[in-house]
Amino acid sequence: MTKVIICSPLEPEHVARIAAVDPRVEVLYEPELLPVSRYEGDHVGVLPELTEAQRRRWFELTSSAEVAFDFDRRAPAEVNENFPLLRWVQGTSAGLGKLTDRFPLDLDEVVVTTAAGVHAVPLAEFVLTGLLHFVKDVPQLRRWQAEHRWTRYTSRTLSGQRVLVVGLGAVGKHTAHVLAGLGVEVVGAVRPGGTSGAPGVAEVVGFDAIGSVLPTVDAVVLACPLTPQTEGLIGAAELAALKPHAVLVNIARGQVVDEQALITALSTGALRGAVLDVATVEPLPVDSPLWDLENVVVSPHSASTAANENALITDLFCANLRRWLDGEELHNRYRPDLGY
Repeated sequence: MTKVIICSPLEPEHVARIAAVDPRVEVLYEPELLPVSRYEGDHVGVLPELTEAQRRRWFELTSSAEVAFDFDRRAPAEVNENFPLLRWVQGTSAGLGKLTDRFPLDLDEVVVTTAAGVHAVPLAEFVLTGLLHFVKDVPQLRRWQAEHRWTRYTSRTLSGQRVLVVGLGAVGKHTAHVLAGLGVEVVGAVRPGGTSGAPGVAEVVGFDAIGSVLPTVDAVVLACPLTPQTEGLIGAAELAALKPHAVLVNIARGQVVDEQALITALSTGALRGAVLDVATVEPLPVDSPLWDLENVVVSPHSASTAANENALITDLFCANLRRWLDGEELHNRYRPDLGY
């Protein structure tokens, strides 16, 4: 039997689907020992205080599991001691960053796979929402509504604009596809050796060449993983190169942008607006100026969390579990050299 342990909150119907993949699968699922969800699709949750008997029981489960659905966040540094038989972990996020800084796994012994692709649709929809928010000047409409003011005005169209999408993974590709379908000219930026193109992408440049593209675009969408190459990718010089009416959308990681330089650009009108699903420090500190800027939309790192997320991750995991049992290569294998 292949023992699969569920380490983060998951609905019973999805657990049953995992168990039904093959008679050789035994699922270890005891929800009372797992974190308590704060919202639908929460994979972190709030860790409950376990009794001594419950702690012993959890160790009985972890020490017998070969496969884990998600990481055990109770004692990350002790993953090797608590999971001596572990050979594969299916993550629930697309980017895992410097995974071994938190979970010191031997990646020659343990395969890690990501949930890349699962979040592409909701994130692309969030990007579209953010761009249209400024293209149709929703902030002005809200001000006028508060003033009970009826004044006709002219808005721009998203069609015909030029947008730089940084990162052409599953999320970046789907975002480019959605934008191109609305008449947007999409330029993609990729890491060295990255994808050479994607449907809907009119032009591709390397990360080191985005400086020449920034003055020509109406918006920048950050959809890249956080790696040494992307940390601080958008700084004061890059923001200054953008047109004053340009908009920045960040669905990557907060550290990809110099946050203080962004605040300055937004506060001085050097940048039209920003739509931020991530921040350098999360939760965003209560005294951050970003909260109070009218030209900023703040989302609490939730743009990817759709109501059907667990169902989609379970689809991916079940497909990978079948491949695991059949000795085939797994989808979305984590590459530590890339951080995803």
